[in-house]
Amino acid sequence: MSTEGAPAGWLEDYRFDGNNGIGVLLLHGFTGSPASMRPWAHFLQERGFSVRVPRIPGHATRWQDLNKTKWQNWPERAEIDLNELLERNKKVFIFGLSMGGANTLFLAGKFSRKLAGIVLVNPMIHIPDPSIRFIDLIKYITPKRPSVGDDIKKPGVTEWGYDALPMKGVAQLHRFLKKTRANLANVTCPVLLFHSKEDHVLPVSNTEIVMAEIGSTDKRRIELTNSYHVATLDYDDSIIFENSLLFIEEKAK
Repeated sequence: MSTEGAPAGWLEDYRFDGNNGIGVLLLHGFTGSPASMRPWAHFLQERGFSVRVPRIPGHATRWQDLNKTKWQNWPERAEIDLNELLERNKKVFIFGLSMGGANTLFLAGKFSRKLAGIVLVNPMIHIPDPSIRFIDLIKYITPKRPSVGDDIKKPGVTEWGYDALPMKGVAQLHRFLKKTRANLANVTCPVLLFHSKEDHVLPVSNTEIVMAEIGSTDKRRIELTNSYHVATLDYDDSIIFENSLLFIEEKAK
C-alpha cells in the first residue's frame, strides 16, 4: 500500500454541490485517504447530493506527518466542511469509515440535533490490544510499525494510504477514541451501521460497543458477508451505497 500512483486529485479534499438540498460529509480512516470514500461520494453526487470528502490532517502525504498531528485536528477539519454543508442544505448526514466512523461519532455527539443521520462502516471506537496502555512509551522506541491498511478482499484494489503505522499517531488515536467513546450517549440522531463479518483490522467489539452505548433509539446494523475492513472499496460496496441512499431518502423526508 502506498500513496504513490493514486489517481489525480483522489488524495485531496473533494467537493461537489448538488441541487436537492441534502448534503453528505464523508470521512476516511486512520492512515487511509479520501480515495477510500470517493466512489461513495460519486454515487451520491450523481443523485443530486452535495458531498464533501476532506483530507484529514496528517493523512495522504507522508506517514511522518501523522506523527506530528494532534487528534483535535481531525474533528476540527471535518467540522469546517460540516458547517458549510449545514449552512447550504436543509438536511445533512455524516458517513464514516473506520476512524472516520469515530470522527463521525465525535461530531454527532456535538451536532446530533442538526443532523438527519449518520452512516458508519466498520467504525473504530477502541483499541483492545493490551500494549496500547504503553503507547506513550512505545511511540518513542518505535516510530512506526507495519501498515494495517488495504484490508480489502477484492484483488488489485487499494485505498491509497500509508505503508506504515505511525506510533505517535496511534497515541493520538487512542486519546481520540477514549474521548469519543465517553460521549457516545450524546449521539441521538438516527444511525445506520455496516459491519464486515470478516475484518482483519478491527474486532467486532468495536461495532458492539457503538451499538450498545450510543444514545440513539433509531439504530440499525447490516452485516457484510463478502468484504473485509475497507468495505467501501470491496465486493459489498453496492450494498453500502444503495442502503445508505435508502437511509437518506427515509430520514430526509
